Amino acid sequence: MDEQRVDLDHLTPGARRILEVASGLFYEQGIHPVGVDTIAAESKVTKPILYKNFGNKDGLVAAYLQHRHDTWWPVLEAAIAAAETPRALVFFDVYAEDARTITRGCAYLNAAAELAEDHPAYPVIRRHKHLVWKRLADLIAEDLPDTPEPGRLADHLFLLLEGAFAHHRIYGAGLLTEGREIAEGLLRR
Repeated sequence: MDEQRVDLDHLTPGARRILEVASGLFYEQGIHPVGVDTIAAESKVTKPILYKNFGNKDGLVAAYLQHRHDTWWPVLEAAIAAAETPRALVFFDVYAEDARTITRGCAYLNAAAELAEDHPAYPVIRRHKHLVWKRLADLIAEDLPDTPEPGRLADHLFLLLEGAFAHHRIYGAGLLTEGREIAEGLLRR
């Protein structure tokens, strides 16, 4: 299914409240347990305003995930801009910083576990994860031009990064530090 995007830059104040409330509820409670009645009530906005701005709950879920990406990506890019070579290691630092404040793991992995692949938000999930992988691959190619297969190395770092982040709540934040050390060894080879 094609990704349908809500214009997040031009939301009304009511729509912004809906998105803010829904984002907190979806992340903390899960997508399926949270209904539009709850979102409308907690945002103090009527359901017709929710439907007018997001189409339906599925559109709101897609907007929630897109908003997370749009908010997080500049943080990543700022960290990359300030980093020394090899800049791909910055991903581990940014994820480790996220791990200090988040309560329920990766919003995209959580959503992927709840949603069917034909859900309108699934392309947002795929796009976010693909952009993370692509940025890793681009940085490897730029910083280490002699790397014979930057895409393959990006695959390894992506799996290491995502695995460490997905399991940090079980095994502790040290997993991301260890993942960074392994990634540094792979990048410096």
